[in-house]
Amino acid sequence: MNIDGTHYRSIWRDAGGIVQVIDQRWLPHELRVVPLKSLQDFADAIRDMWVRGAPLIGATATYGIAVQMAADPSDESLDHGWDVLHDTRPTAINLRWALDEMRGLLRQIAPDRRAEVAFARAASIADEDVEINRAIGRHGLEIIREIAAAKPEGEPVRVLTHCNAGWLATVDWGTATSPIYHAVEAGIPVHVYVDETRPRNQGAQLTSWELNRHGVSHELIVDNAGGHLMQHGEVDVVIVGTDRTTAQGDVCNKIGTYLKALAAKANGVPFYVALPSPTIDWTVRDGLREIPIEERGGTEVTHVQGRDADGRTVTIQVAPDGTTARNPAFDVTPAALVTGLITERGVVAPSELSSMFPERAKI
Repeated sequence: MNIDGTHYRSIWRDAGGIVQVIDQRWLPHELRVVPLKSLQDFADAIRDMWVRGAPLIGATATYGIAVQMAADPSDESLDHGWDVLHDTRPTAINLRWALDEMRGLLRQIAPDRRAEVAFARAASIADEDVEINRAIGRHGLEIIREIAAAKPEGEPVRVLTHCNAGWLATVDWGTATSPIYHAVEAGIPVHVYVDETRPRNQGAQLTSWELNRHGVSHELIVDNAGGHLMQHGEVDVVIVGTDRTTAQGDVCNKIGTYLKALAAKANGVPFYVALPSPTIDWTVRDGLREIPIEERGGTEVTHVQGRDADGRTVTIQVAPDGTTARNPAFDVTPAALVTGLITERGVVAPSELSSMFPERAKI
């Protein structure tokens, strides 16, 4: 997508063969591009959220395996790379999918060719992610187009988002934002309500930054304002992303998504989930009981990062000394609260997800 007119992906391999990423910890106040040169660099980048978002985590892990193969292409090194990267983030299924894909492929390749093959497959997975998200945008565009057709001419379609499911969470386009970007390119007026998404403020810091740089009309709202706006008829549709979705259509996403779904159901607002197929976990049937929910450090709740009066990016404490914090990073929205899943193959009801991907479903 565009940053002030310049196209970027969130991860790429430069002309010298070095993997580069946007270090998202410093956004929106600083745009920092950093190289990842070792397995530990990739593990740190995923665990400490230099990169985040299920699709981007998966793509980053594939490059991490490739770099590991360049350093040591043995079977032991491959297994070690899988273990180290898999331990970084437990909830997003794309990570395991990507690591399984790389290990399964490289086991069949002679060690002296593994680095070459690994880098090629990592690049193709990144390209596949871009095309998946582009297709999600095309299908989601039809939802926005239909809503726009029912509104007075020139009145924007008002979309509520949660967390960041934009191009920064993927290789490009984003998931939940892809229909928005496609609508803007199609000339459909859109206005986005951006949830701040505590505790890490990924909506406030990342989604707002993306939309601003791409010229999309938007307003930042506190997490608790969404229900109020829905009650007063100010939201036409909710579109969120997902880190793992079950075969039955239960959706695991950033904490607070469940509350948005409840509010949408109570107020008759359609609630859609933008769902790239690698995010589907066909082995899980009951999302509430089977999906592991990552618990992150309490300082993400007790402290916030921002820019001070001198323009410096700083972290400050907002809770009193001695107060501990609970920090579950995700929640599960039951399929019954989801209007539809926007996949790269089309929009489908949660109960019919397996019919959209019959070759992959394990029912």
